[in-house]
Amino acid sequence: MISALNKLVDLVEEHLTEDDLDVHATARELGTTEYHLRRMFSSLAGMPLSEYVRRRRMTVAAADVIRGEGDLLSIAVRHGYGSAEAFGRAFRAVHGAGPGEVRRDGGPLRTQPHLRFRLTVEGSTPMDTRLTDRPAFRLIGHAARVPLIHQGVNPHIQRHITSLPVEEHGRLKALGATEPEGLLQVTADIAPDAAEGSELTYLHGVAVPEGASVPDDLDVIDVPAGTWAVFRSSGPHPQALQDTWAATATEWFPSNPWRLRPGPSIVAVLDRADDFSTATCELWMPVEPA
Repeated sequence: MISALNKLVDLVEEHLTEDDLDVHATARELGTTEYHLRRMFSSLAGMPLSEYVRRRRMTVAAADVIRGEGDLLSIAVRHGYGSAEAFGRAFRAVHGAGPGEVRRDGGPLRTQPHLRFRLTVEGSTPMDTRLTDRPAFRLIGHAARVPLIHQGVNPHIQRHITSLPVEEHGRLKALGATEPEGLLQVTADIAPDAAEGSELTYLHGVAVPEGASVPDDLDVIDVPAGTWAVFRSSGPHPQALQDTWAATATEWFPSNPWRLRPGPSIVAVLDRADDFSTATCELWMPVEPA
């Protein structure tokens, strides 16, 4: 995976001035999938692939602007933009100033270095992980569209959960009839780049067997049969869970012959303090052989 990501960033450099990078074909050549490649890039780089490409393109373009190599329209076209206006918007979004201002003043510039991925193996904290094959099942509960937030408590999800009547949590828990067990925190429809602020579907609910009847007032996510990697976390909540989530990308996937497949990610809360300051959780992620 680390080798594949480095080949991807090299390919970005080779095609910086082109409109579209064929990530699907690149992933196929590297023996993986576009979904997994984008998710791993976003997790390890801290930004979506599309944002990295934009920053690198504007970093290189800034050198042309400062050197005064041609008018701004020529530079825009050279770097894959059809107009000086579109180029100017992208340039300002990265550097905080328009190309005309930078040409006149020499800055400001916000440079995006060429990324290189390296695997650091420490091995001091083994990950508590198991793999399980599950038949198709259904996730049922109350769903909402919310923005993705990587760190800390997501206030949009918190508002969604607290808006439910207290007795509804007990009702949902009584409906659960298969693994993952208990009340579940489900995130689905996450874009492969998993950009901060992008929308996802959050479902507060439980798992039931395929074909189970569902009350009319509940939302449903049908989950196909497949393999799941299940990661256990314990400690301060939500920090311990978020650390485990991050470690799947930095430690587990680069070291194991599995890759993410499309599907929901599920958090099952096994035990928690009354104030939810600490918790023991299982993070379920859909995987397939790499």
